[in-house]
Amino acid sequence: MLQMQDNTEFLSNFTSKLPTFLLTGIPGLESAHGWISIPFCCLYATALSGNSMILFIIVTQHSLHEPMYYFLSVLSATDLGLTFSTMSTTLRILWFQANEISLDLCIVQMFFLHGFTCTESGVLVAMALDRYVAICKPLRYTMILTNSRIIQIGFLVIMRTLLLIIPLLLLLKPVSFCKRNTLSHSYCYYPDVIKLACSDTRANNICGLVDLILTTGLDIPCIILSYILIICSVLNIASSEERHKAFSTCVSHIAAVAVFYIPMFSLSLVHRYGRSVPKVVHTMMANVYLLLPPVLNPIIYSVKTKQIRKAILSLLFAK
Repeated sequence: MLQMQDNTEFLSNFTSKLPTFLLTGIPGLESAHGWISIPFCCLYATALSGNSMILFIIVTQHSLHEPMYYFLSVLSATDLGLTFSTMSTTLRILWFQANEISLDLCIVQMFFLHGFTCTESGVLVAMALDRYVAICKPLRYTMILTNSRIIQIGFLVIMRTLLLIIPLLLLLKPVSFCKRNTLSHSYCYYPDVIKLACSDTRANNICGLVDLILTTGLDIPCIILSYILIICSVLNIASSEERHKAFSTCVSHIAAVAVFYIPMFSLSLVHRYGRSVPKVVHTMMANVYLLLPPVLNPIIYSVKTKQIRKAILSLLFAK
């Protein structure tokens, strides 16, 4: 009897080290997953085609080989990464009801998901710097944002992502999970995974807080500061037409910042305070959080940026 108890305890400990997570589709609408997959496929196709087109145009059009468009190309590449990082699990659930995922695969997905999210936040800061230099120091624009400096900025953004995300995910390996756990979304989201742990997670929570401070807590004040300086500089311009022209060059970036950060904060608030909120709201907000920037960013820059719009029209209607 004692031996059977020991075997049961060993098996329980072993399975806790190799947990299986259950991803969630659309709660309460499982029977309609096939139909729900249609708008999801349309959104994914829009995100993939739109960002691929932006990348292709910037690479092939020599007139767009400028700092602003280099940053935009990195933003599009990041949005492609965000789309690919969740598309496989979401469509697998909607099409085949295959919702199981191991801890190792979950960690891999979180690496790409949170990595691309952190990178996009850094790219938005770089684009804010670009707008500040273009408006406040136009005569020194090409001297300040040289190709080598743009490469350095890109390297710093990527290194920050790796230094913050890798330790955060490595700390998940020793964490014990007591049983098969059901996640709230159709992909692995770090706050969703860590709250299902049954061992001490203080180190994970501290690391997560440090990461949050060094990404969102640092990037948003930098973006706000750049626009305060831009507004002060633009208000000193005598001509109202020139002021309008200067502000209009920032509209696309402001829209991209709003599209990225507003869903992120909304999802964080729902996770933190929305325990009474229906599960379907959690799931829909989680999908909006990751799908909105990749879908809308190409549209925003195609509509509001004249050079991008002209290049797309010439590509689509070229004889």
